[in-house]
Amino acid sequence: MNDRRRLLLISGSLRAGSTNAAALATAATVTPDDVDAVVYEGMADLPHFNPDDDRDPLDPAVADLRSSIASSDAVLFCTPEYAGALPGSFKNLLDWTVGDGETTGKRVGWINISAAGGALGAHESLGVVARYTDFHVVDDACVNVPVGRADIGDDGLVTDSALRRQIADAVATLLG
Repeated sequence: MNDRRRLLLISGSLRAGSTNAAALATAATVTPDDVDAVVYEGMADLPHFNPDDDRDPLDPAVADLRSSIASSDAVLFCTPEYAGALPGSFKNLLDWTVGDGETTGKRVGWINISAAGGALGAHESLGVVARYTDFHVVDDACVNVPVGRADIGDDGLVTDSALRRQIADAVATLLG
């Protein structure tokens, strides 16, 4: 019997050196010992969502996304906001999860790394989409942890111990 759990980490940013990706990389280092944290790297490979293409055989990138979600116990998102909403590439990823059944009841949370009051439109939209796709939103794991570029070390991880602790607390809450 495998007692290990799997946490899927998905950044809503494609930017190299993204602070969102750094927060999730940090999350991967502060997970409990019985958790395998896996960073999803395929967002840039997803085709533009078209309901006509949501059938077998699925595009391999879509099949990989759905398989990654299905094989996880929980999903943690961290996304920036562009033009007051979710980045288009991230919304595209979420669109590919609508109706696939892999998200049903799957625990989800997110970290907002923006300074106080930032990215609220994106995270409100994320809540709407996550609930629509039947994720189980763990509200207490949807947190604001302000991570700036100065908080990221040369290794791409958050260096501030208080911020790392907040990220670890969000992960622990999400995993239950």
